[in-house]
Amino acid sequence: MPRAKRSIQSEVTIDGFHLIWNLHREQLMPSGDDWTGMAIHVKVAEGVRRELYLEYPVYYKEQRGVKFTEPPRPTILAAKVEAHIRQAMAAGYDPGSRGKPFVHELDELPS
Repeated sequence: MPRAKRSIQSEVTIDGFHLIWNLHREQLMPSGDDWTGMAIHVKVAEGVRRELYLEYPVYYKEQRGVKFTEPPRPTILAAKVEAHIRQAMAAGYDPGSRGKPFVHELDELPS
């Protein structure tokens, strides 16, 4: 039986925008070898505005032909998530705009 998703949520104010972020998805392997990395969902606290998804890479190790996630459930540091939100803003995410969610892929975990 799979473990329940952690309930992690925090608030941060960046460039005058009051943002709420939470853990959207744990790292998982839905079927076969198709691993999916962890994701964090960011939204503006007031009103309906453009959302942000921070997509993290898959970290795993292989031992005797079996793949294990490494680390299995990393610690999520709020300061790292805030830095990643700032990176997404530098890459074009505008929390004050409207439209489809902005997906920003990262090279490191938020730990």
